[in-house]
Amino acid sequence: MGYVPFTTEGAELFFQLISAWYEQKSLIITSNLEFSQWNRIFGDSRLTAALVDRVIHHAHILNFTGDSFRITHALSRNN
Repeated sequence: MGYVPFTTEGAELFFQLISAWYEQKSLIITSNLEFSQWNRIFGDSRLTAALVDRVIHHAHILNFTGDSFRITHALSRNN
């Protein structure tokens, strides 16, 4: 998530899905944005806070840093 913002309706539907799955199902979300920037995706600070609260509760958060493997690999092929 993070490349294209959700519409208001899309953000609300996504929140409903997350709420329905909360503590019931496993979920994997990848994003190029930190949680503090998710409001740019969902547009509503209350909805975003509630969504992040549910997503991070019981979560295993993996933060990857460094150069992109795909960019590094593509650049090595061009040399």
